[in-house]
Amino acid sequence: MIKSLEAPQTDLLKSGIKAPVQETLLTPRFYTTDFDAVAKMDFSAHEAELRAVVEELRADYNRHHFVRDEEFKQSWDHIQGEKRRAFIDFLERSCTSEFSGFLLFKELSRRLKESNPLLSDAFNFLARDEARHAGFLNKSMADFNLSLDLSYLTKSRTYTFFPPEWIIYTVYLSEKIGYWRYILVFRHMQAHPEYQVYPLFRKFESWCQDENRHGDFFKALLRSQPRLWNNWRSRLWVRFFLLTVFATHTMTVFERADFYEAIGIHPRKYNNQVIAETNKTAARAFPLILNTDHPEFFWRLEQCSDNNLKLIALKNSDRPKFVKFLQKIPLVMGIIWQMLKIYLMKPIDAESIRETVR
Repeated sequence: MIKSLEAPQTDLLKSGIKAPVQETLLTPRFYTTDFDAVAKMDFSAHEAELRAVVEELRADYNRHHFVRDEEFKQSWDHIQGEKRRAFIDFLERSCTSEFSGFLLFKELSRRLKESNPLLSDAFNFLARDEARHAGFLNKSMADFNLSLDLSYLTKSRTYTFFPPEWIIYTVYLSEKIGYWRYILVFRHMQAHPEYQVYPLFRKFESWCQDENRHGDFFKALLRSQPRLWNNWRSRLWVRFFLLTVFATHTMTVFERADFYEAIGIHPRKYNNQVIAETNKTAARAFPLILNTDHPEFFWRLEQCSDNNLKLIALKNSDRPKFVKFLQKIPLVMGIIWQMLKIYLMKPIDAESIRETVR
């Protein structure tokens, strides 16, 4: 069994309204970008593909999917203790992540309305989906007598600036890794219905198709910009974003191992499969992918996770601040060292294998 951290007490803004988790490198972040630079980008090289994806988004295949049917209308007080806390934590982080996407996409849609109506429509549809996901997750939190004040989140969270190129890289990866996270949980529940403790999991099959379509949209944006995949700089950036997304995912899964164990999923096997499948999928868009078959690849990611768990335990300890600071340095440096070792592993040339990728 993988040991995760002890649960902190739940902080409330007011009765029934959960205080947001403290912002860290692993919590879902809110983003802003250079909207004028996006408006000036030329996407005509892949306009046909973009239009096809936009029409799929316009069709809104899941418009009747996110319905709280009779299965939700019951008491969930029988889910208690660590399982309850772990599930609330999963719902909160997922809701915050979806709401973050909504805010970014809605602003992009508004800013592009005059300069690029096609992209404006696309981002409006993306925002629609993300808002629907966030709202559904927040209502699920309410089943456990808590919810998030999304208007408070909008005003209180720190917004991280990413240039448009970074937004395209990161959102593409977050949507595709989101697809694999959801579909693997859904398949697990189909194979092991005894762990189907809450009806939200039944929604994941269609839900993850939203993630997939969103990823396809950002793939078209990426491939329309040769500078994002057809030079040595882009290859270095691609390796960096693949690595940071996979390292973040690993640290998050192991930090929240109790949630996955509660629903019968082995955290290590799940994490490795999500990363391996996302890496393969990324070969459709990126000029290279990481070598997840390297014998040290996942071991080094887990070393990052081990150091992250030690950092959290150190932060929550009652040691003097100066002692914490000194003890933090080798742990942070250990994470950086392991990530550097992974970064320097020889990647796989995706351009040469693209015709074989399915």
